[in-house]
Amino acid sequence: MLGVSLCLFLLPLCAMSMLSGWVESPGYPRGYPPDTSMNWSRCAPPGHTLALKLTHLDMEDSDGCENDALEIFADGKQIAIQCGEMSFEDLDSTVNPSLLSSMEGCLSLSFRSDYSNTKRHTGFRGFYTLQDFDECEDDPDNGCTQFCHNYIGGYLCSCRLGYHLDTDRHTCTVSCTEDLSGSLRGVISSPPRPGPYAEHAHCSYTLSVEDNLELLLHFTGEFDVEQGPDGQCVDTLMVETSSGTRGPFCGRVPPSSPLRTGSHRARILFNSDGQGSNNGFTIHYKTTKKTCRGIVTSNSTLAPQQPEYHQGDTVTVTCDLGSVLNTGDKEYESTCKRTGEWSPVHHCEPVNCGEPETSSDEALQLVDKDPSTLFRDEVQFKCESKYYTLEGDEKYICDASGAWTSVNGQQMLPKCIEVCGKTEKDFFSIARISGGAKAEKGEIPWQLLTKQPKRGGASLISDRWAITAAHVVDGYEESAITFFGGLIDGTKAKETDPDTVVMVAEKIIIHPDYMKGIAGEERTNYDNDIALIRMSSRVKLGPNVLPICLAEADGGFKEGQQGTVSGFGATENTFKSRYLLHTAVGRYPQSMCEDTPVLSINKPMVFTENMFCAGGDGKDSCKGDSGGPFFLPKLGSGNKDNRGPYRLRGIVSWGALCEKEKYSKKGYYTKVENYLDWIKKTIEREEQEYKQ
Repeated sequence: MLGVSLCLFLLPLCAMSMLSGWVESPGYPRGYPPDTSMNWSRCAPPGHTLALKLTHLDMEDSDGCENDALEIFADGKQIAIQCGEMSFEDLDSTVNPSLLSSMEGCLSLSFRSDYSNTKRHTGFRGFYTLQDFDECEDDPDNGCTQFCHNYIGGYLCSCRLGYHLDTDRHTCTVSCTEDLSGSLRGVISSPPRPGPYAEHAHCSYTLSVEDNLELLLHFTGEFDVEQGPDGQCVDTLMVETSSGTRGPFCGRVPPSSPLRTGSHRARILFNSDGQGSNNGFTIHYKTTKKTCRGIVTSNSTLAPQQPEYHQGDTVTVTCDLGSVLNTGDKEYESTCKRTGEWSPVHHCEPVNCGEPETSSDEALQLVDKDPSTLFRDEVQFKCESKYYTLEGDEKYICDASGAWTSVNGQQMLPKCIEVCGKTEKDFFSIARISGGAKAEKGEIPWQLLTKQPKRGGASLISDRWAITAAHVVDGYEESAITFFGGLIDGTKAKETDPDTVVMVAEKIIIHPDYMKGIAGEERTNYDNDIALIRMSSRVKLGPNVLPICLAEADGGFKEGQQGTVSGFGATENTFKSRYLLHTAVGRYPQSMCEDTPVLSINKPMVFTENMFCAGGDGKDSCKGDSGGPFFLPKLGSGNKDNRGPYRLRGIVSWGALCEKEKYSKKGYYTKVENYLDWIKKTIEREEQEYKQ
């Protein structure tokens, strides 16, 4: 009963005795049998290690102990493998010193024998014991910053006089957290003072006075806070206020004195590491009445201007150029309060011009997709493709009024103007319609085709507008007419063809002086045979779909001058052509044009100043070509002869049946140059209405 009570009282020692004892091979000392094995393992409690001392070893010897073997492991790693025969002295001097676990680690043995022993071997025997681990001597990472004291099963740290253990129970530090609230003047220094400051110091000094006072910090005497060779602070001194943190300060040069905190509350923080012998700092603090600084808000100026202002002073705050109040005003009055703060305070924000509005010109784009739009920021414009040219300035700057203004002072944004009358490559073919030749892809990129309700042509003059003969669209609803572009094979004129550009008419504007036809009667007058078509969406320009330039009002189209007429109309052999054909025809004298054909109603056709006629030997436009282009210079010579872009001089209007011998060499065309003013004003009026 007494033994049980003592064991309960001395429980740790009893546990130690349970982890001490002998370990031996099977059958020891009579000898271990063949083909046998054993495993053994023990672990040390906290603050201890486990040691094994072999006292006897008699086993079959073999190369590498491949027959019989004793393997010893510490913490799962093999630390020894033994076989053969060794005396106690040899074991104690060579093997035993290494048979040791780590702190709180484990030792384990593995013994095996084979079947081939030629004589009986007694085996092995060892004694295992617990050993106290001396953390102070054997563990350089024990964490004690000053003194370390070992005891059985553990250790503890202690400090020199004037220090105490921090909450981690390892670090020695000093008591340097102090609340000095209410004190109007005093001294704060690094602990202890004089002499080198303490290692592992984490000091916090709190200062707080009435809200109409400002704390001033004067650095006096030697200033010496550890700084690394790279200029970075090793130990740090910082001053925290409601407006922010000053520092860290270190080195041998103190902050400028007095350091104005601008606040009636401050916290001085000092931290040191565990090394160094620097002498620290001394701060004398005092107070002064708060004043208002010479700034109320950024991006503004004050009137009158003074270095500082006292309670009751009133100033006028004026926003700087390029800044504005959220009310839209440029200035307001503010008064200095006893707390050293201005009231009211309204912020002058930089003018924001917003992203330039380019939706009215879909081809106009910003170079930077997400530009900065504040005062003096810059944006740059470009057109979406090479098929447009930028008209106007390229760069704009956000000005003080909140408007985008170009570098040359223009506020109207640039425009993207379609490149007209150009083709992707030069063509030099000679061709005809009636008896004409096929156009190549992209050779006449402004040519359009409509098949229903009436077959005819048109010319693209911008990415929204086309021009045709009035009689091609007269009497039809806009929604019923679809034009096709980018093709040279008329059979591909359908909405499902991927190579064809489909253009749906949104509005048709026939010239107001065009005399509409009367049902059932044959027309004899095609004066003012011209119409404009606005497409329902912007046409995507490309190498096969490009506008043609309009004629110039210069009267430069002379008699005998040759141009090109194109279309999908009838030929001398067929009612309509599958392919886009073109031919070169010359302008006839007016006298020849006045000799007009007589139709079946036995009345001659009317010729006016708004028309011209042209043709050649077996060359003419024909039925189905109506509305198509007559353009100069002759196809293929525009770039070759440097004669400028192709221009639309005429619109295929009327003529005799192609097979009538007398008139088959002559076609009549609407003279485009007579309608330039009407075209321009009509398009401008319509586009303005769409914007509204």
